[in-house]
Amino acid sequence: MSEKAETAQWYVVHTYSGYENKVKANLEKSVENNGLQHLIQEVSIPVEEVVEIRNGKRHAVQRKIFPGYVLVKMLMTNEAWYIVRNTRGVTGFVGPGSHPVPLAGSEIEFMLTRAAVSIDIAVGEDVRVLSGPLAEHVGKVQDIDTIRQKITVVVSMFGRDVSVELDYDQVVRV
Repeated sequence: MSEKAETAQWYVVHTYSGYENKVKANLEKSVENNGLQHLIQEVSIPVEEVVEIRNGKRHAVQRKIFPGYVLVKMLMTNEAWYIVRNTRGVTGFVGPGSHPVPLAGSEIEFMLTRAAVSIDIAVGEDVRVLSGPLAEHVGKVQDIDTIRQKITVVVSMFGRDVSVELDYDQVVRV
């Protein structure tokens, strides 16, 4: 590996909100057209996989973790800075003044590998159970465990409140 590749670091670029994909495409095209692959090595938009429950069915959707930001792995030179800074949709680098600050290794690892599952139901909302022994019962969400993809729902049965742990796809918002 060359010395230049070893000193390339990740920087955060601020963009107009909603223009992240355009900035990525424009920047990659500029790098290719100008032959600057040795300076600007990678452009990334951190996304997470989100599970949305619609009509009782799970749908995997990709959402931007940091809307309005793009990550760029580059060797910071005047030429590379100029190309990134003058890409349509880019408002600037993240850092004080005109001095971009590179991300630490742990920060970039967290940003690029983060994958969380979330649901569009909140604690305290009423939900209807779709399947299982409590199908068609209505209860209130008590807890949401995104890691295990479980929801704890309190259902009133025989005059008592019963706490039940269900999968994301077993409930729908009322």
